[in-house]
Amino acid sequence: MWLRWLAFPLALLCGVAVLGAAVGAFVLLLALPNLPSIEALTDYQPKIPLRVYTADGVLIGEFGEERRSVVRIEEVPAIMKKAILAAEDERFYQHTGVDYLGVLRAAYSNLASGGKRQGASTITMQVARNFFLSSEKTLTRKLYEALLAFKIEASLAKDQILEIYINQIYLGQRAYGFAAAAQTYFGKTLAQLNAAEAAMLAGLPKAPSSFNPVVNPGRAKQRQLYVLRRMGELGYLSEEQLAEAHKAPLAVKRDIDDFKVHAEYVAEMVRQMLHERYPEAVYSRGFRVYTTVVKADQEAAYAAVRRGLLDYDRRHGYRGPEGYVDANELGEGEDAYEEALADHADSDDLLAALVLAASPAEVRAWRRGGEVVSISGEGLKFAARALGDKALPNKRIRRGAVIRIARDDRGRWQIQQLPEVEGAFVSLHPQDGAVRALVGGFDFQRNKYNHVTQAWRQPGSSFKPFIYSASLEKGFTPATVINDAPVVVDAALTGGQVWEPKNYDGKYEGPMRMRTALAKSKNMVSIRILQAIGTQYAQDYVTRFGFDADKHPPYLTLALGAGSVTPWQMARAYSVFATGGYRVEPYLISKIVDDRGNVLAQAQVRQAGDESLRVIDPRNAFVMDSMLHDVVRHGTAARAMSLGRHDLAGKTGTTNDFVDAWFAGYHPMLAGVAWVGFDQPRRLGGGETGSAAALPIWINYMARVLPGVPEIFMTLPEGIVRATVGDSGLQSPEGRAEFFYRENLPPEQGAVSTLRSPEEIKNQLY
Repeated sequence: MWLRWLAFPLALLCGVAVLGAAVGAFVLLLALPNLPSIEALTDYQPKIPLRVYTADGVLIGEFGEERRSVVRIEEVPAIMKKAILAAEDERFYQHTGVDYLGVLRAAYSNLASGGKRQGASTITMQVARNFFLSSEKTLTRKLYEALLAFKIEASLAKDQILEIYINQIYLGQRAYGFAAAAQTYFGKTLAQLNAAEAAMLAGLPKAPSSFNPVVNPGRAKQRQLYVLRRMGELGYLSEEQLAEAHKAPLAVKRDIDDFKVHAEYVAEMVRQMLHERYPEAVYSRGFRVYTTVVKADQEAAYAAVRRGLLDYDRRHGYRGPEGYVDANELGEGEDAYEEALADHADSDDLLAALVLAASPAEVRAWRRGGEVVSISGEGLKFAARALGDKALPNKRIRRGAVIRIARDDRGRWQIQQLPEVEGAFVSLHPQDGAVRALVGGFDFQRNKYNHVTQAWRQPGSSFKPFIYSASLEKGFTPATVINDAPVVVDAALTGGQVWEPKNYDGKYEGPMRMRTALAKSKNMVSIRILQAIGTQYAQDYVTRFGFDADKHPPYLTLALGAGSVTPWQMARAYSVFATGGYRVEPYLISKIVDDRGNVLAQAQVRQAGDESLRVIDPRNAFVMDSMLHDVVRHGTAARAMSLGRHDLAGKTGTTNDFVDAWFAGYHPMLAGVAWVGFDQPRRLGGGETGSAAALPIWINYMARVLPGVPEIFMTLPEGIVRATVGDSGLQSPEGRAEFFYRENLPPEQGAVSTLRSPEEIKNQLY
């Protein structure tokens, strides 16, 4: 009897099974033709961002929708693999795409907990979902996910699947793949991770936003502890290793663009050039661009510009807090303080801080990270007036004020401020044009305008050497005597109105040699030289140095640098003197390679010595070089002698009413140009000449990059002779030896010398 009663349910059960199998087979027949091709996996081409490097291989920029670093499975350390398997798929190497035991375990867990709380997606299923499916939670999507997992497992080896997963999965903060996440969150490569850090990263795939250690450090820590526990249970970590991992501190980076070198303007220039060349693939093909910039030079330039602009700013006093939060509306606690500083980003070491209490003796301020800083004594000196009772309400430091703080050389906090003035610096190797350093402004995040390449400014007196160079081709010599006396110029010769120029210091010294006039930057002498050689000739001549004729109208104001130039142009132009007369085009990109290391493009460098690049007579370059050495030795740039070298040359530049300040100078192997001014041109202030505002930037840069470089002097070219010419009563030493073109040697010359070696030249002149 019991067999009869048992037969019916067994038959019913078998019938249901057969029907289910038939339905399943029918579904498979319908689904299989609709499965996408897995060619995207078998020919895996991940989106890899554009990366920009210095010449010595330091990463300075990264651009792309997805921050990713592709690694081979052999490069992934065992601790990282084990952490991933413990967190996501412990039976990865046993199942065939779908883990049936995992499904049963998840189903039981969900049933026992009364809802859907645990998933059963394998690593293979996650790969299928990430590449081919949406993230919607439907049975249809789950079916396709399982079928695709089987298809993937049939086509790829386990290690291939795991490699794709490790490189493809999204892990928050724009990081795709574990190698990128290691760099983003910890600033490390995969090989440098410890067990605690690997567990933290392995916990991210489940919910990158919820378990992000930057956004949700508490939940990230909980997830990390879960992964570590699973690693211990699976035998991946011993008890001792597990205990060590629990105690290990986690130094999570908060700034995802924390590059080791500040070269943001360089990186942006490269991005623009690559976008123009590869508009469709620039952010996804994994281009690696190696620039000519040198890490040590770039660091020196960045520090020099920041110091130069901050020093200028301190000379002109504290302007007051950069913002206020109503003290009555200012809440308590870090969330309220963080919100108050939301619109005030830190600028490198100039940190935004919220004043909690202020008095003439002490200021207490909160800064990001939760530290309450106490500032007193010397740290208040710069802003002392803003702490007194007589300070204007909109200038006073009080509770709720937003200020800037920074540490001094001794590590003590002091009140600072962001400078309103801007600046720029560029240096290059004159012989081949390789850019060694480029800083386009004080802070790229605050002002992305690149003052090196985009700012067209008047060069002022730094343009005079090109007028002097033109005059040498018209028969002038460094010994030519010219009167430093007031000039009144008719409107027809200026392109405007009657012009009564003055020397920058208001002093006139009468007749003097041309060499002395350049060293002292005498405006009246420059104007008289230009009158003699002709403005049209001078306009044509300066184009040899790479200047645009239309930016330099042929009027007498050209003598004082009233045209328009960029610091980039000035660096190229001064390099002509440094190379002995060759104009070499500056370049920034050394080579471009793809993600596999294949060279796509390489700079075709043309060097000084190629006669097709010669733009001025070598004799002209030599004479100008000797005159520019005098500017540094005992002229307006004499403070550069603090570097303790005799092979430096250059010229200061100050425009009318102290609007722009320049210094352009060079060593035979390194030319550099510094500029200081406001974006909306206005007066820098009395006494803010090129020597005071711009030259210190140049000096501070050279002080860091020239030590160890031997002194070098230009060799005397054919056709140059040295003679002693008396000039009793004039503004230069009587009987001073001078250089002449042989055909321009005056009849009253003294003994003629044919010095040739740089050492002889140095000994005789310097």
